[in-house]
Amino acid sequence: MPFALYMLALAVFVMGTSEFMLAGLLPAIAADLDVSVGTACLLTTAFAIGMVIGAPVMAAFARRWPPRLTLIVCLLVCAGSHVMGAMTPVFSLLLITRVLSAFAHAGFLAVALSTATTLVPANQKGRTLSILLSGTTMATVAGVPAGALLGTVLGWRTTFWAIAILCIPAAIGVARGISPKSGQSATSASSPRLRAELSQLATPRLILAMALGALINGGTFAAFTFLAPVVTETAGLAEGWVSVVLVMFGIGSFLGVTIAGRLSDQQPGLVLAVGGPLLLTGWIMVTFAAPDPVALILLVLVQGFLSFGVGSTLITRVLYAASGAPTMGGSYATAALNIGAAAGPVLGAVGLATGLGLLAPVWVASALTAIALVIMLLTGRALTQNPAEVRR
Repeated sequence: MPFALYMLALAVFVMGTSEFMLAGLLPAIAADLDVSVGTACLLTTAFAIGMVIGAPVMAAFARRWPPRLTLIVCLLVCAGSHVMGAMTPVFSLLLITRVLSAFAHAGFLAVALSTATTLVPANQKGRTLSILLSGTTMATVAGVPAGALLGTVLGWRTTFWAIAILCIPAAIGVARGISPKSGQSATSASSPRLRAELSQLATPRLILAMALGALINGGTFAAFTFLAPVVTETAGLAEGWVSVVLVMFGIGSFLGVTIAGRLSDQQPGLVLAVGGPLLLTGWIMVTFAAPDPVALILLVLVQGFLSFGVGSTLITRVLYAASGAPTMGGSYATAALNIGAAAGPVLGAVGLATGLGLLAPVWVASALTAIALVIMLLTGRALTQNPAEVRR
């Protein structure tokens, strides 16, 4: 794999840490800015919505820019928004900086996905995606716990400063790792018009891949977002174990993305046929085994592996289905990921509000996964066919 891919993954790690770091900082932010924790949660919602909207908007706005320039600009905007966030005493301004950061993150990931697919053979999109998403999974393993620890010891603003500083070496790495000609085919004058690329959104295969990716990712984040109370109240573990469980989930997700990346190009049907039912079974097992700490920790590791293995394979199918949209395809994959990331926690919260208990979000994850499996069963091979196979 080209060295440039690993530079992109480094930048995704930094931005992924920014995306997830608020999980451990919201109480401190709420106290410092004199708002309720519920109001502080709007920072997470605003970021998720910004990611969904920002991916296609940024990709469309910068589609004629050299990819390297777009990637560096996104990193610098991310750095600037975190500097503003670290300095502001006003919650509303902090909220705006999170939206700006989300747009930068979404734009970076969308362009990175489109650019990365031009660096490798057409049949290695899954392997490419696994390398990029490894940056996100490593953020959950190392970046988020480190950010939470830094925020606890030195204050939440220090974590924002740390992200801003880390954006600089990431930008230097992209500048050195991505050549001016990287991704040139995707931004050349011969590439399709924007209207033609947007028309790809009407194709059944792309709609199917995006919907399934959003469903699986929605289930993942519905359960992941509300793991902390399950660990401390259902399993009866001390608060310090929450970080351990989250790290276990991150390790599983890293392994899932890595292994699925080696299979999803040539054998996507196998990954989905085996991994999908196992993922549903795992979520159901969590609801019954959660009171047992050992069983819960092991299942969290397995579910991290399965959810990101199946989820990354489906996002790879988005890239294959969007092959007719060379500059916008990455934004479609990013949007599918983040629609799930935004909707999942909301649905999980709705489940909690119904009085079904702390495991309601896990049942939501089970339901979303089951819906995805039914759709996959009804659509047969349509999802796993590559464009070349469809044209035969």
